[in-house]
Amino acid sequence: MKIQAALAHSNNSPLSIEEIDLVEPGPNDILVKIAATGLCHTDLTVLNNAPLPWPAVLGHEGAGVVEKVGSNVTKVVIGDSVIMTTASCGKCKSCHEGQPSYCLSFREINMSGGYCADGTCSHSQNDKPVFARFLGQSSFATYSLTTERSIIKLDNDLPLDLMAPMGCGIQTGAAAVFNTLQVHAGSSIAIFGAGAVGLSALMAAKIAGCSTIIAVDMVESRLELATELGATHVLNAGNEDVLAKIAELTGGGTDFTVEATGIPAVMTQAIHALGYNGITALVGVAGADAAVTFNPTIVQSKRLEIRGSIMAGANTIPEFFIQKLIGFWRQGLFPFEKLVTFYEFDQINEAIHAAEDGSAIKPILRLPA
Repeated sequence: MKIQAALAHSNNSPLSIEEIDLVEPGPNDILVKIAATGLCHTDLTVLNNAPLPWPAVLGHEGAGVVEKVGSNVTKVVIGDSVIMTTASCGKCKSCHEGQPSYCLSFREINMSGGYCADGTCSHSQNDKPVFARFLGQSSFATYSLTTERSIIKLDNDLPLDLMAPMGCGIQTGAAAVFNTLQVHAGSSIAIFGAGAVGLSALMAAKIAGCSTIIAVDMVESRLELATELGATHVLNAGNEDVLAKIAELTGGGTDFTVEATGIPAVMTQAIHALGYNGITALVGVAGADAAVTFNPTIVQSKRLEIRGSIMAGANTIPEFFIQKLIGFWRQGLFPFEKLVTFYEFDQINEAIHAAEDGSAIKPILRLPA
C-alpha cells in the first residue's frame, strides 16, 4: 500500500514528506492509521548522530486507530484507538520478569530497520529498502506497522493527539520517579532538565508527595512552568551555583535526583547533588561515546546509588503504567497537556527546530484525517 512518510535522507538533514510503499500486515502485525505522533529527543539524537542506512522513517510516539490486524492478533480489533511504545521479544528473562522496557533483544528488535528474516523489508521506495519500524513503529508516517508487544489500547473517549507522547517521553519521566526511584512522601528531589521528560518527572514527584521539588534548567519560561506544575524551588543553571544552592536548600543534598538532559556534565551534577543514601536516575539520552565522571569517594562515603531508567522504568509493564498515568490525568493530577505544542504533519521541520531551540517542550504532529 502507498503511504506518506517524513523521510530522513542523511544525518542533520531536513525531513521530506514523500510517498513510500508499505507491505500488508503479516499474521502477527497490526496496521495503525496514525492520527498524531509526538516528537521526542531520541528521534533528534538518532537523526543527528546515528549511522543509519538511508532513507529512514523515524518516530516512536504514535497514536491512531487500528485499520487491519493479522490472523494471529487477539489484543485489538479494527477501529480500536491505540498508542504505541517500543517493541520487545516477550521471551527473554527481562520480558518474563515483567520488564519489557529492558528486553534483552531491545536493540536488535527496535533497530531492525524493518528487515525480515528472508531479507525483505516492510517499507520501500522505488523497490529500494527504507529503514523503518523504528522503535517498534516508525510513526512519522500516515500508517504504522506494529505488533501486540508495542500496542496499548485506549478508551475511545481519549484525545489521540494528546495521548501520543505517553508512548515514550511522558511515561519515561514519570516512570523514573514512580518506578525506578520509588520516591516516597516527604522526600526531596532535584530534577535536572525541565523538558517533557523532566517536567513529567516533576509532576510525578508532586503526586508522590515529595516535600522539596527542585527544578534545574537554563530557560526561564520552563522554570516558570515548573513552578506552576509543582516545583518548590527553581534554579537557573546559567547563573547559579546549582550544587551549592541544592545543598543549602536541603541541608546537604537531596534524597533523589533525576537527570533528564543527556549531558554528561549535568549527569555528574545529578550524582553530586545527592545527600547521604541518595539515589539518582539517569534518564537523558547521551551520545554513544559519552562518558560521565564522578568522584567515587563521594559515592562510596555517602552510599549513593546510580540507576539507569528508560521507558516504563524498573519492574513495570508499560501498558499498565500508562493506564495509571491516564488515570492521574483524568483526575487533574498530571496535566501534561501544558507541555505540548501542536503542529501539522507538513510542519515537521518547524517542530524539529522548535524542539532543538527549546521553544517547544513537547511538539506533537497531527496527521491528515
